Amino acid sequence: MRRAVLFIAWAALLVVSTRAQQAPGNTPRFTGKTEAMESTDLSVARRRFEPGARTAWHSHDRGQLLMVAEGRMRAQKRGEPIKDYGVGESDYAAADVVHWHGAAPGQALVQINVGFGGGSKWFEDVSDAEYQGKK
Repeated sequence: MRRAVLFIAWAALLVVSTRAQQAPGNTPRFTGKTEAMESTDLSVARRRFEPGARTAWHSHDRGQLLMVAEGRMRAQKRGEPIKDYGVGESDYAAADVVHWHGAAPGQALVQINVGFGGGSKWFEDVSDAEYQGKK
């Protein structure tokens, strides 16, 4: 949870500004050496899923971070068990990890997704049996 909050803060900072700037007369906001990193490949979006709605199996060249803003999320990495996530929880799919995600049964979802550049590869749909954890 703490990592997710820290990452959200970090991602928001990068989206707002790609350069650390200070207004004249302000005191420094950091201790030690820090630098704003290039964020041209960073993308942040919110998506709403109706109950039971989900993506197809897919992967991202540089990974994807998912965070639950409202409702409940269901996600699975290929070969691993399904996991459900609540508000404030997050899931990370590393580069080229095939996965799917969407709303849990009976609950809508608003997710925040952070992409790190590169492309996406799309595969087959997630069947109802897979979504229910029966396959």
